[in-house]
Amino acid sequence: MTLKVLSTLALVLAIGGSALAQEYVKGEVIKVDAKQKKLTIKHEPLTNLDMPAMTMVFVVAEDGMLKKVKSGQAIEFTADRVNGRITVTGIK
Repeated sequence: MTLKVLSTLALVLAIGGSALAQEYVKGEVIKVDAKQKKLTIKHEPLTNLDMPAMTMVFVVAEDGMLKKVKSGQAIEFTADRVNGRITVTGIK
């Protein structure tokens, strides 16, 4: 392997492989729990987490995400494991 390939591989491992290939997934907000900083989302498969389509509760990476959504709203989001918890990391 060349030095450039090894450097790129080291960078990918340092920031986490799933961060580079993370795709937005379609979902529907079922419940917003601002007090617990959680969202219940009915979602399509989360391939980066090897998870089938289902409805589940997520914590959010940033409190401001809770203000962007309401129950019944269609969203696209990213999720990943953060400190051992499955966390919404982006919403659009």
